[in-house]
Amino acid sequence: PALLDALRLTPGPPPGVAAAPAALPALLPALREYQRATETGALLAIEFTGLAEYMALLRAAARALAPLGSSVMFYLAAAVSDFYIPASEMPEHKIQSSEGPLQITMKMVPKMLSPLVRDWAPEAFVISFKLETDPQILLDKSRQALEKYRHQVVVANVLESRRTSVIIVTRDSQTPLSLSDEEIAQGMEIEEKIVSYLQGQHTAFIERKG
Repeated sequence: PALLDALRLTPGPPPGVAAAPAALPALLPALREYQRATETGALLAIEFTGLAEYMALLRAAARALAPLGSSVMFYLAAAVSDFYIPASEMPEHKIQSSEGPLQITMKMVPKMLSPLVRDWAPEAFVISFKLETDPQILLDKSRQALEKYRHQVVVANVLESRRTSVIIVTRDSQTPLSLSDEEIAQGMEIEEKIVSYLQGQHTAFIERKG
């Protein structure tokens, strides 16, 4: 559940906050894993607010991890827009509605997969995501991405079913993963199956690299 929906105010004085009992089955495992990761130094949270900042941080992280070779996995699930307005083209002052209808021309977002795979971390195991609204073009678009960027895996999903099913696409295979009705009722998330499957793929990748 959303975090604020899982919390309840408790009467004071002083007032406090407690978790709603119905939210505990989902909240407790997530909290335990988060605390375990932070206490062992396994999680480094890096915030960003804009495209340029994201690209710079990804490049810095990739270059720092590149010496680890095939042991590194990049799981690129951030939803970066396909179009943007460069900072140099943003207006300095508020746009006045009195000037009439507004037309905006946006630029294509630079594709970061090419430099990541080619230059920043060429030995790493790289996973990208492909989201489409038309299931008829999903696999073709995924295979085109693999051919163009030469990375290892695309997690392909359709917008309306993205929380319950995906297809793991590689250059020579396509593997559907989905949640059953029982798993959905138990609160399982599709990410659990994705991560478990990709762990095995990454292990095999490391072994092939020797």
